[in-house]
Amino acid sequence: MNSLTAARVSEIRAFNRFYTKVIGVLTAGMLDTPYSLTEGRVLYELANAGQLETAELRTMLGLDAGYLSRILARFEGDGLITRERSATDARKQVVRLSVAGKDAFGMLDQRSADEAERLLGTLSEEGQQRLVAGMTTIRELLDGSGGQRSYLLRPVRAGDLSWVVHRHGVLYAQEYGWGMDFERLVARIVSDFEPSRDTAWIAEVDGRPAGCVFCVREDDTTARLRLLLVEPSARGMGIGARLVGECLRHAKAQGYERITLMTRDVLVSARRIYEGAGFELESEHRSTENGIEINEQDWSRAL
Repeated sequence: MNSLTAARVSEIRAFNRFYTKVIGVLTAGMLDTPYSLTEGRVLYELANAGQLETAELRTMLGLDAGYLSRILARFEGDGLITRERSATDARKQVVRLSVAGKDAFGMLDQRSADEAERLLGTLSEEGQQRLVAGMTTIRELLDGSGGQRSYLLRPVRAGDLSWVVHRHGVLYAQEYGWGMDFERLVARIVSDFEPSRDTAWIAEVDGRPAGCVFCVREDDTTARLRLLLVEPSARGMGIGARLVGECLRHAKAQGYERITLMTRDVLVSARRIYEGAGFELESEHRSTENGIEINEQDWSRAL
């Protein structure tokens, strides 16, 4: 294990120790109830499913068969569940919550909601957003289910312009080695943005900015598409094509006859989006960025 991996492993373990304490896993009963975290989860799954075969429940929670059997035996002894043979396969056992079991789950569910509300109440609005976003990121990265994520487009608002400059500077330095001169170029473009005549959109994923595009006036008949960006974590969702499509729709609605853009040939994914949207290459020329040779391209299309 190298030093970087070891440091990351240590941080994950520290977080696990911290969070298990926060949610009360280390105490004898979860949320001042007689039930452990695992028992609470069994009650949750049964309450939400209505009924489950024991094999389904075991697979769903990744529990040892003997451990689950002991939990169910305790629940049955306390009158929280009923068990019966499956109508379709007598070898299988179906488990349901009794009225008492539903009451026990209701108590756990309410206390869990109250505890989450209490935790949020200790944080500012920004802190709450950061906490929820961080939890969402952890779940997405570790879930592995491949579920479809959603996004929304909205107009720019206070704070977005500085985000655009910051993320362009960071991402293109990381991915292509372009330095502060490029970030300064983006800052100049943003400073020229005039909300009374120009328009920009922010793409949000899980409530956080994940992409942007600007549609600005070049002259009376020509609009210019600028600053298309999609965060690495949000790529593959169709956000880039949607942002470009929104820019084209808006430019046409505003009466522009033509739209242009400038890109660099190394931005392969962006160029594919532009080609797919009907843009055609007009010209290109060599230049340098932070000592790195680049090929700048001008594209356009009629509206």
